[in-house]
Amino acid sequence: MNMKNTHSQAVDKQFGSQAQDYLTSAVHSQGADLKRLATLLAPHKEAQVIDLGCGAGHASFVAAGVVKSVIAYDLSAQMLAVVAQAAKDKHLDNIRVQQGVAESLPFADNSADVIISRYSAHHWHDVGQALREVARVLKPGGKFIMMDVVSPGHPLLDIYLQTIEVLRDTSHVRNYSPGEWLNMSSEAGLITREVTTDRLSLEFTSWIARMRTPEHFSVAIRELQKVMSDDVVQHFEIQPDGSFTSDIMMLVASKN
Repeated sequence: MNMKNTHSQAVDKQFGSQAQDYLTSAVHSQGADLKRLATLLAPHKEAQVIDLGCGAGHASFVAAGVVKSVIAYDLSAQMLAVVAQAAKDKHLDNIRVQQGVAESLPFADNSADVIISRYSAHHWHDVGQALREVARVLKPGGKFIMMDVVSPGHPLLDIYLQTIEVLRDTSHVRNYSPGEWLNMSSEAGLITREVTTDRLSLEFTSWIARMRTPEHFSVAIRELQKVMSDDVVQHFEIQPDGSFTSDIMMLVASKN
């Protein structure tokens, strides 16, 4: 069995039909990380940028308002269709879409000034391989900017996070800890320049609805929340209605 193809098909199935929901999602269309992204890209007005796992395109739209050109790259053709239409509606004519997986980038060596990725890496089949591809495609001195939900690292907190994530979305692979990100980036030949952490509040009903999680999995998450230890409840700020708060991180790295 080809696990990579199987996983890619699972991701495509999960996200294709939800593309429009992600375009209008407040969690994805807003956030301090998008403002920070614009600030980081501001000095690179002539840059060619690749948005890796672009989803509904929110990071691509921010980048396109600052840099010369953006390739919105994603596994899901339906997501890319939504991005292309939204870019047209926003009069962003410097965005083009391209389909593919993170582990095998169809771009030449040393061809991109900046590669960005937001809320995508936890779906990648092989993050280490994807980062090696990032390093290959970046120009010397090029930047990689990654934004994602991260694991707190502690086993008790980690197993809870991974469990609710995969119950909510069966294409989920893993939220990595900041330490894991630093190690994987270093092993890929990238030099970490900056790490910024923050917290992301997630309202349970919309979090579930956005992924169209089956009711039996939604119920399982709620039942799990009720029996977790105080350490878990306090860290994730689990509310009576199931809403909670996750850790997020922005990593800025560069290629020698």
